[in-house]
This record gives sequence, C-alpha cells and structure tokens, in this order.
Amino acid sequence: MARVGEALARKEVILFLVLAFGFSAVFYFLIPGAQTKSDALLLTVSLMWCPALAAVITRLYCQKNLQGFGIGLGDRKWQLAGIFAPIAIGLVMFGAVWLAFGAFNWQAAMQAFSFSFLPTFAFMLAFNLFAAMGEEFGWRGLLVPELSKFMGFTRLALLSGAIWMAWHLPLIIFGTYHGEGALWYSLAMFIPSVIGSGVVLAWLRLKSGSVWTAVFFHGIWNYFIQQFYPMLTVQTPATEMITGEFGWASVVVYAALALVAWHCRGMLPGADSGKGKKNEKK
Repeated sequence: MARVGEALARKEVILFLVLAFGFSAVFYFLIPGAQTKSDALLLTVSLMWCPALAAVITRLYCQKNLQGFGIGLGDRKWQLAGIFAPIAIGLVMFGAVWLAFGAFNWQAAMQAFSFSFLPTFAFMLAFNLFAAMGEEFGWRGLLVPELSKFMGFTRLALLSGAIWMAWHLPLIIFGTYHGEGALWYSLAMFIPSVIGSGVVLAWLRLKSGSVWTAVFFHGIWNYFIQQFYPMLTVQTPATEMITGEFGWASVVVYAALALVAWHCRGMLPGADSGKGKKNEKK
C-alpha cells in the first residue's frame, strides 16, 4: 500500500508541474507585451493563480476529491508566526538601513500611519494575500505534501524551492520583475533567496499542517517587503542593493531561516523518512 501511495504521489507531482508550467506559459508570453500597468497587474495575478488551478485539476483527476490541501487553520501559533514573522523580519532589514543610511522617509511615514491610509493598507494587504493564495495552494498546498510522501525534508524542501524559483525566472529574464541595476545581480540575489524561502515555507506547511501559514507568510512578506517598507525608505542605489526581494539582505535572512528550518526538521513527524501521511489537517 505504501508503494501505491508513493506512486500516486509521484503521478500527482508530475501532472501538477506539467499543468502549472503549461498554464503559466500563456502569461509568460502575455505579460511582457502588456500595454498598461493595470493590464500587467491583472496578467500577473492570473499567472499567480495558475499553480492553484493546476493543483485543483490534478487532485480531481488523481483522487476525485479536493482533500489534502490543508485548508484547516491548525495550531493558531503557526498562523501567528506566518503573520508576524515577515513583518518583524522586514522591520529589522529596513530598520538597519534606516539607521545606517538615515534613509527613513518621514513624510511618507506621516501618510502611512494616518487614519486616511487605513483603507489603502487593508486593500493592498488583502490583495497581496489573495495573489499569494493562488501560488501557495499549488506549491505548498499540493506539491510539498505530495513530495513528502516519497522523500525526506531536505530533498523536498530544496526541490520545491528550486521549482518555485524556476517558475519565476521567465518573469525576471523576459519581463520587468527584477531590481534596479544589472539583471545578473537580480538573478544572483533572487535565486538563493527564493530557494531559501521555499525551504522555510515547506517547513511551516508541514509543521502546521495548514496551507494558510504559507499564504499568510507569503502575502504579508510581499506587501511589506515590496511595498510598505520601501514606501518608508528614501530609495538610493545603495539602499536598493540591500533591501527588497532583489537585495542581499533577503539572501542573508532566508539563508539563516532555511538553516534553522533544516536544523528543526526533526520536529516534522515522519518527514525525514518520507513515508506515510504527514501532519495533515484537511
């Protein structure tokens, strides 16, 4: 029975990846040709929901149900970790830059912390969570749990992180999803950062048994690191080389967090053996 379960898991992984990259290829082609920012945003969000669509089709085809995504909230402490960890990590990253370079934008801060900004804050946060949900229901909702059925944590975390990284590459190389300066620098910073974040998100998914932990972490990270904290920063070539998704601070942070997750892999019941059902909450 174990071999049958592993064979089905392998089948789901292969079908999911074929569908996810196949659906995404349409948007890889369309996004660089978008005429307006709103068109580019709509296409990008559609791209981010391709993994979720692929996961749903895969599950229905292979299991004739939609179980196993981990849609229960699970232990509340892991949801709180998914919410507050990216905020705290981003504050340390940007706070160091504000102190070192005197780069805090006081004028923008007065607006950001005013009552009039609350509707914008709530909308942008919800929007980023919605977009992240599309990715996470695929990468951490299906891919990570299925990989955990036939490989240990180290391999599944690195492999799922590498696949997630590869999925982003067409947007960086052929689109506008990259940092300031040379493309090689964006790639050099982005590749280890995303693989490291993939390790962290895989650990959170398996430990919590809930896909929402990864959704919260991913969506809140995207908003605070890409939008909110940069708004509070006086951007210069120096600060842009350090902060954001394409800055070296993200590489340092995710390398450290990935090592912590790897060190704590023994906290994942059965993860290292790659056998049986993991800490799954449907």
